[in-house]
Amino acid sequence: MNDAVRLGAQGREKEQQRKRPAHGLTVALLALTGCITEIDSQDGAFTRPGERVHCAVNLDSSARNGLASLDAALDRAAARDEVLDLYAHKPGDTVELATIEHVLAGAAARGLPIGTYEELTSRGGLALSFDDSGVETWLLARDLFLAYDAHVTFFVTRYATLNEERRAGLRTLASDGHAIAAHSVGHLRAPTYVQEHGLAAYLAEEALPSIEALRADGYAVPAYAWPFGATTGELDGALMEHVSYVRSVTFTVAGVADPCPR
Repeated sequence: MNDAVRLGAQGREKEQQRKRPAHGLTVALLALTGCITEIDSQDGAFTRPGERVHCAVNLDSSARNGLASLDAALDRAAARDEVLDLYAHKPGDTVELATIEHVLAGAAARGLPIGTYEELTSRGGLALSFDDSGVETWLLARDLFLAYDAHVTFFVTRYATLNEERRAGLRTLASDGHAIAAHSVGHLRAPTYVQEHGLAAYLAEEALPSIEALRADGYAVPAYAWPFGATTGELDGALMEHVSYVRSVTFTVAGVADPCPR
């Protein structure tokens, strides 16, 4: 698989996206604290099979979660029959393809299935997801997913703005057995939006249109991921009337207020 990694790295996007606020926050905190909590001690990143509220640890290089920490987290999932949640953004850009392969190979070596939330309802495993709209970079990891018989979840934001090439890429990924899920219309912080406009407005303007647009194009949309991981118990409850699962994030930076567990 080394050839696939090299080819994926060569095909990465050359144009860098503007850094997201959440990433900037992570980098700033790391610069101030330099202290990373090991993933296997982050209870929020692990759920029992079939649970509906998930929190994922950032796999992107900026989060500085080392391979040893990832291995220990996989060991915990295997030993306790838990689901380990990891997420990233752009294979070959925000996260090295070699890191993705390390995680996939580690799960396979431990007998952990790599599946969507719907597939991990009766036993523990690895729930890997990718956020936003970098479909062309998601396709760079396609051969890795196929090689390890891995199904992942792609949380899509700003779906209405995707061109036909990206939409075709989503269809390809869905045909491989991956889940296509929702990540809001405009990638706004839900609690702030609710505070300013109300819960009903968030549902009507940000959450439900993103779900409905994907469903109109034939995707089941089993889950919804909160932009920046920002949510509340009230928001989770409201969204779970429309999807089966919701996903936030859990931080591995010591001293950061974590939205999980709630």
